[in-house]
Amino acid sequence: ARKRLKPLRTVVAWRGRAEWDQVMVGLYCGDSRLQQDALDRVSAWKSRYGPKMPLAVDCTAELIRCKVLDSSGRLKSHELILSYGLALVRFVNLITERKQKMVSIPLRQLAREVDIPIWVVDLRHELTHGKLPRLALCRKGCDVVLDWLRKMYWSRQLGNNLCEESEDENDEEEQEEVEANAELDSDAWE
Repeated sequence: ARKRLKPLRTVVAWRGRAEWDQVMVGLYCGDSRLQQDALDRVSAWKSRYGPKMPLAVDCTAELIRCKVLDSSGRLKSHELILSYGLALVRFVNLITERKQKMVSIPLRQLAREVDIPIWVVDLRHELTHGKLPRLALCRKGCDVVLDWLRKMYWSRQLGNNLCEESEDENDEEEQEEVEANAELDSDAWE
């Protein structure tokens, strides 16, 4: 009989599946107090994980941070546009950057390949090269991108959690899956 090899373990910044799930729910819950708690946890992860932090987690946190600042009423409209703008530009650049090979490929084409709406790329272009857009458009862009991240990254992390099996039997397997999926970056989002 063949001996079953144990998969290699990956060291991650979060304590376990429960903490991962709690942060994901906190980020997307809509309650700014819970979102801030989730953002604080992501900041702790980032301090432990550094540049190995999954791009999707980092981008989600930056966009949620904008929404929390927006709901606080502490920033002026112009400051919010700049805050949303930076997070949106960073998202488009980071997500499409890994698809750029030696040859320059237009961002619109890359966005189509990963199902990012073209108007989000156009919004990024305006933020980078043109006149600043209206705050309402930045808010809408943030919502669309957060929805994209939820579908293309966060929901995939939960995908294996949907089957009904005993928690005791699956805890170790689920943790291994979270650790393996934590490595998911824009290359895997294709």
